[in-house]
Amino acid sequence: MYNKILLPVDLNEEASWSKALPTALTLCRSFGASLHVVTVLPDVQMPLVGGFFPAGFADKARKAVSDAQHAFIRDHVPEDVQVQSVIVEGSPWEAIIKASKKVEADLIVMASHTKRKFADYVLGPNAEHVVHHSKVSVMIVR
Repeated sequence: MYNKILLPVDLNEEASWSKALPTALTLCRSFGASLHVVTVLPDVQMPLVGGFFPAGFADKARKAVSDAQHAFIRDHVPEDVQVQSVIVEGSPWEAIIKASKKVEADLIVMASHTKRKFADYVLGPNAEHVVHHSKVSVMIVR
């Protein structure tokens, strides 16, 4: 039923993956699907923002996130699951949608976060946007 499962993770926020990762791993094993772990970097190369960072900052940030994501995969994804590291830049929900298209995912598994607004209590701002804009199935794990 599923061949490629996308799992967005915030490497600095365990709540973004602590419940979603076990669900995604179970689905990967059940369907023989591959797991695509996505981390979103803020877009620091925009002209308005880029001038505030030293030269080479974006490359160093990307390298640091890549190293951290590979360590996350090594520590949390069992060897029997085929996994790919994906790093994208931009706003979280737009980057998640972009990554799902890039890897041709057929399911996005993600955690919800509760924030202040009423809609945020239901899903979470990024999860809500992904659900509304994704062309593939989205599973929200609470």
